[in-house]
Amino acid sequence: MADQALSIKVFSGSAHKAFADSVCMNLGIPVSASKLFRFSDQEIGVSVEESVRGTDVYIVQPTCEPANERLMELFIMIDALRRASAYRINVVMPYFGYARQDRKTRAREPITAKLMANLIQKAGADRVISADLHAGQIQGFFDIPVDHLTGIPLLASYFCNTLKNQVEEGNLIVVSPDIGGVARARKFATQLGHNTELAIVDKRRSHEIANLCEVMEIIGDVKGKTAVLVDDIIDTAGTMCKAAAAIKERGATEVYACATHGVLSGPAIDRIRESVLKELIITDTIPLPEEKKLDKIEVLSIAPLFAEVIRRVHSEESVSILFR
Repeated sequence: MADQALSIKVFSGSAHKAFADSVCMNLGIPVSASKLFRFSDQEIGVSVEESVRGTDVYIVQPTCEPANERLMELFIMIDALRRASAYRINVVMPYFGYARQDRKTRAREPITAKLMANLIQKAGADRVISADLHAGQIQGFFDIPVDHLTGIPLLASYFCNTLKNQVEEGNLIVVSPDIGGVARARKFATQLGHNTELAIVDKRRSHEIANLCEVMEIIGDVKGKTAVLVDDIIDTAGTMCKAAAAIKERGATEVYACATHGVLSGPAIDRIRESVLKELIITDTIPLPEEKKLDKIEVLSIAPLFAEVIRRVHSEESVSILFR
């Protein structure tokens, strides 16, 4: 690793410096020097403070709030590194934003996930490393390599340890909060053990009001069981909290929830605090500010996985083997 460290550099945008620090700690290298500044009209400026000529560089920058600012900063950093003759520019986006519009569901709608892919490539990126894209087909929107990681093993491992008795007794049921998340929930259940059952929340979403949905029915028997809701993103937490309430009403003893990305915007924290959820487990793909921290929320670090993937990408080793 010492020889590899001579030709690899990890830069951090302003979005999640703690994540970049953790990745570099696991790689055994320092975060490379760069500066972010503002012009008087608030335009973003970036200065790369060390040579990157012929270097394999990685930019750590999820699209957390304020998303548009983070993206513009990312594009400028890519451009600066490209013009500084970096050998390869790898964008590390633990959370890939603008992914929820991945297809047209109504007339005159944009496909923002494709637009994002175009912008990242046009800026000069050679590779993207991300976790749990909202839709798997987003990988195909890129014409450059995309390493699509998943937080499912990390989250499942947590419940295998904390709910060991329920898992061993077959008293744990995994619940998908919607039809679209069934494949994810099934993978999660498989990680817990082949005797873990699966249930689905059948919901009706309002197309008139963003982030609003109405829980309709639970497909599966949750009575007398410990339920774990599994999703990729928790944004305003409306879906998750309503699903938890519906599961509890149908006789579940306890309801937990987990997701790779804890966006937790708007009324999310208040909803989680007042919900029937016993605990919410998320990863650190997005920073959790102090004012959003609750006793109910547990954050697991996925940074070691990203560090290992960066090491494997740099040394041209297999990444897929990590998830077999």
